[in-house]
Amino acid sequence: MAVVPERLPWRHTFISLSVRNFRLFAAAHFVAVVALWMQRIAQDWIVLELSGSVTAVGVTVALQFLPVLLLGPWGGLMADRFSKRRLLQGCAVASALCAAALAALALTGALAVWHVYGIALLLGMVTVLDQPARQVFVNELVGPAYLRNAISVNSTTFQLGALIGPAVAGWLLTAVGGGWAFAMNAVACLVTACALGALRRDELTVAPPTPKSPGMLREAFAYAWRKPTIRWPWALAGVVAVFAMSLPVLLAAYAEHVFGVGAAGYGLLNTMVAVGALSGAIASARRVRLSLRTVVLGAGLHGSMLALAALAPSLPVFCALVAVTGFCALLFLTSANQLVQTSSNVGIRGRVMSLYTMVLIGGQALGGPLLGWLAEHVGPHAAMLVSGGVPAVAAGVLGLVLWSAARRRV
Repeated sequence: MAVVPERLPWRHTFISLSVRNFRLFAAAHFVAVVALWMQRIAQDWIVLELSGSVTAVGVTVALQFLPVLLLGPWGGLMADRFSKRRLLQGCAVASALCAAALAALALTGALAVWHVYGIALLLGMVTVLDQPARQVFVNELVGPAYLRNAISVNSTTFQLGALIGPAVAGWLLTAVGGGWAFAMNAVACLVTACALGALRRDELTVAPPTPKSPGMLREAFAYAWRKPTIRWPWALAGVVAVFAMSLPVLLAAYAEHVFGVGAAGYGLLNTMVAVGALSGAIASARRVRLSLRTVVLGAGLHGSMLALAALAPSLPVFCALVAVTGFCALLFLTSANQLVQTSSNVGIRGRVMSLYTMVLIGGQALGGPLLGWLAEHVGPHAAMLVSGGVPAVAAGVLGLVLWSAARRRV
């Protein structure tokens, strides 16, 4: 477990950006994230318009994340055995082709829901390789000294993109249509591929590839389960992923059926989540101590704020609460990611992170349709209450278990 002995000066809040390779990677990642969020918002809203069903939006989410749930560990195995930079370049090109196909269909007026379903599934296959390789590649860019800070910078970059992307997507949807959001994402993916090619390879901290051997995935599972600093963040991530990480599905229901604010309002709600999440990412970069307690507290607060948002009496109050939810979500996600990575040996980290990604992203394959069905058949308020209440209870129970275990040791 990593502990920083004293609080960093403010000028060192993002000290990992002093590394030239990581600076280039982070800049390309920011452009890609803005475009990715534009595509996500446009995709979800177009499915809602074409089908009239919140459940259909949940199915789209499920198809995009189902491959990670089924094949995630295999992606981690590839990340440990092959060049992570090459894997990421291939994933960027494949994502560009998927986005270009969506753009062509949307701009010609031929886009149907089944097209979105099929391309979402293809993007899920890309994510199987992209996520574990991206997680572990950060260590190659900055080395172990700046790893925790680089993870926080990545989260900040992601949330800054999530702040801008939904707002732009909302404007595009109302002004010129969602097809242009897909086209911009295709270009951004190619920018990422070029940036990865421009990295100085002699400055990368490349770990030697792990040789192929029988039982590599079983070894990673056993390793992760033995370590509480991996096992418990992993378990909490699974609960949060299933119930709380499909928030855009619920926000679509709130925008359409509760507040009646349309596509622009849907973009606004996602932007408010990103405002809070950006603040949470910056706070995580300033954090001195990293512990399992921080992870449990973050999950509990995240769930509690979602449950409270279900009771919001008006749009402004709801916006404020989802912003706080975003802040708590990033404290949890960044803490859990940092704790799992710093608790893993480099030779097995790709497989360990793939297991973490499997539950974090794959859990959304289960949660998306579940919450979409609840929002459509029981109501958005009840769905939001379930979305927050279950993670809050799970974090509370785990907190009591850990507290009881600590008392017994004393």
